[in-house]
Amino acid sequence: MDTIQGMRAFAAVAAHSSFTEGARQVGISTKLASKYVGQLEDRLNAQLFNRTTRSVTLTDTGRSYYERCLPLLEQFDELEGLVQQRQSELAGRIRITAPTGYGSAELIHLLKPFQAQHPKVSVDLHLSDHHVSMVEEGYDLAIRFGALKDSSLVARKLMDMRIVCCVSPDYLALHGMPSEPAALAAHNCLLQTVGNNTDHWSFKGPDGEYSVAVTGNFRANSPRAVANMASDGLGIGRIPMYTAQPFLNSGQLQLLFEAQEAVSLGLYAVYPQNRHLTVRIRALIEHLASQLRGS
Repeated sequence: MDTIQGMRAFAAVAAHSSFTEGARQVGISTKLASKYVGQLEDRLNAQLFNRTTRSVTLTDTGRSYYERCLPLLEQFDELEGLVQQRQSELAGRIRITAPTGYGSAELIHLLKPFQAQHPKVSVDLHLSDHHVSMVEEGYDLAIRFGALKDSSLVARKLMDMRIVCCVSPDYLALHGMPSEPAALAAHNCLLQTVGNNTDHWSFKGPDGEYSVAVTGNFRANSPRAVANMASDGLGIGRIPMYTAQPFLNSGQLQLLFEAQEAVSLGLYAVYPQNRHLTVRIRALIEHLASQLRGS
């Protein structure tokens, strides 16, 4: 057994408290992960895990080994990255987590030219609308909207995304055009339940920013769902521009109150602050920043 390979398997199992999930993370079978960890324990002459039929937990020795193991693996990755950089060829895996809507609609198109340029880099993309623990789940990079709340992470802003009000021509034909943002109080508004103050929408006025209380008969935690309902004429929605854009292009939706838009949402590349970024991860962050600056 290669010691580094065994350490990777051990660290992945420890992060997930599961041989099955740990094996999946490093791309090997559960049986092989168990074999590697067993060989590592034999080499160290120490028990690293307490194993039962229902759980896998670190022993005290295993926890100490895990804490020292992670920095060594990161430094090894960095060393490999430096060699790759000198050879002008990037290789290896990058594990990314991103919001479902943005990841499936936008991020994949940004990743395509990067992987075409660096075919030996493999991307493992996990889409979720819930914030996952990057360290515990073993992700190298997260793409997230909004201010960073975890002080153990580092965020690099990639862009500001407009949050726009939109409505279908069919809805306007039935209910009329709201003359100003305050008139939204009399309309059926479609509410996105992710974020704060979902039932108060902010706008810019002559005297500064103000909010309008809105109500409606549809709520969803997905901006795409709000966009679809708005395009079907159910009401007026407020969603990120990337979600609205295809509907705007097709004429299914049109924008309201562009001059009064007060909210934008920062898009960030996020990574653990104590992690040495490999060359391939740094290159991907630079690629995303460059692509989005030009968008």
